[in-house]
Amino acid sequence: MKGVILAGGLGKRLRPITDERPKPMIEVCDRPIIEWQIRWFKNHDVDEIVICVGYLKERIIDYIGSGNRFGVRVGYAVEEEPLGTGGALKNARSLINGAKDEGFFMVNGDILTDLDPNILKHTKNSALALVPLKSPYGVIELDKNGLVTGFVEKPQINDKWINAGVYFFTKDVFDFLPEHGNIETSALPIMAKDRKLKGVTFSTSFWRSVDSHKDMDEASKEIQTSQLVSRGN
Repeated sequence: MKGVILAGGLGKRLRPITDERPKPMIEVCDRPIIEWQIRWFKNHDVDEIVICVGYLKERIIDYIGSGNRFGVRVGYAVEEEPLGTGGALKNARSLINGAKDEGFFMVNGDILTDLDPNILKHTKNSALALVPLKSPYGVIELDKNGLVTGFVEKPQINDKWINAGVYFFTKDVFDFLPEHGNIETSALPIMAKDRKLKGVTFSTSFWRSVDSHKDMDEASKEIQTSQLVSRGN
């Protein structure tokens, strides 16, 4: 089974840090995000990895190299111009095609998680991981008389789900991908309409996207209690 890491984005919301390094090279607990991802893949028996690189690609290639020191084999699909997440995956097709017919995994380059991606492939369809929506705000609890009974800081909303940026794709995903554009706004809505996409919920797994400076701080605290650390990553 192969895994794909989308690592070519500009990371504009994390400037000025990303003026000198690509977002996947931002460190969380003294380790770049992309290293966490490679070790996560390895722990789930994914040892062939394709990294889609573009912006400041040399920083990633110099650090990861062949992948040998992480116990995996790494190939690179290079974007000469920004292609978006859908275009980047399509650009990597020649490197992915060697994968078995059972398909391949993909993760966005700003995701930290300990969820088991192998659960996705058991659907036999293309599938995306879903995690509960976490409120960006504290929530106030009221009784029937309108009196405040408590405060809950950024609770998890368990009946609403968001795209975790972790996928299992069968080869027919390439029929839906654009040359330029994001998979989230192009291929996925069409696949959903054609009933070719399943959603798999992960209600208790650690998951964090790193989109802002605040996310970096919170991820460093949260990752300490995740399976990423406890499994010896």
